[in-house]
Amino acid sequence: MALGRGIAALSALHASGGSFDGVGLGCAPIGDLFSSVTEADAEATVGTALEAGIRFFDTAPHYGAGLSEQRLGRALRGVPRDGFSVATKVGRRLVEADGREVAPGALGVRTVPDLSADGVLRSLESSFARTGLDRVDVLYLHDPDDVDAALAGALPAMAALRDEGVVRAIGVGMNVSAPLARFAAEADIDVVMEAGRYTLLDRSAADELFPTALDRDVTVVAAGVFNTGVLADPVDGAPYDYRPAAPEVLHRARELQSRCLARGLSLSAAAVQFPLRHPAVGAVVVGARTPAEVRSFVADAQASVPDGLWSELERP
Repeated sequence: MALGRGIAALSALHASGGSFDGVGLGCAPIGDLFSSVTEADAEATVGTALEAGIRFFDTAPHYGAGLSEQRLGRALRGVPRDGFSVATKVGRRLVEADGREVAPGALGVRTVPDLSADGVLRSLESSFARTGLDRVDVLYLHDPDDVDAALAGALPAMAALRDEGVVRAIGVGMNVSAPLARFAAEADIDVVMEAGRYTLLDRSAADELFPTALDRDVTVVAAGVFNTGVLADPVDGAPYDYRPAAPEVLHRARELQSRCLARGLSLSAAAVQFPLRHPAVGAVVVGARTPAEVRSFVADAQASVPDGLWSELERP
């Protein structure tokens, strides 16, 4: 068992020179998630995050079939390597339309699961080529669909990479919390990333995952803090976990928004800051595709929370 796993993960997440140790930029949107992003906007988004004091960037081969990694690497070129931290992921292979694996460092059309030890090594090699980096700070296993296969194949290979100093911390990222609790309990990992399972609308990660993480000294990174959109702006048709929000979810989000606005705070600011209140959570990652979106969530992270608001938001 690794000692001081929480400390190791936080060290890997936090780089020197930043103002927002607890907030990172999620780079799925600059990989054309949901809509296309120009090269100029992608570079400006990362640049605006750096100017704002953000030093932690989360990407993955799955985001745009390599495009997010490529664009992040280009945007970080020339920035002193010790001045930022990067997380990427393994566990999926980039392939062409016909299913052939792409050449190392190339972009693909889609990704397919690969939880093998060899797949981990090939994936990380390609990530280095796309980003232009010689190391990553956090390496996640991305949405493993078979926990037993991951425990037997991918995770031991990832632990070896950490032991060799190729990566600083390893973990698992998923949008369901029950398997993450098992990984935290059984695997030699430093960090887990939960997406959308500890928000103003969904606290399920606190049931089993967070107690296990605290017991095992595994740091939690909270992503998906807007539940894909409804907690950013609960308008008609707003998405909740990638689908249009059900009427009862939309109603609850609007109730929360009203309570926030009555105290002079936006719902999105409450959503960004809420996960960091839990002792298991070491960082929050927020995605953005434009400089304006970066400036918006930075303002949310800086906003002063009125006394009594959190208890007000706990009310049914």
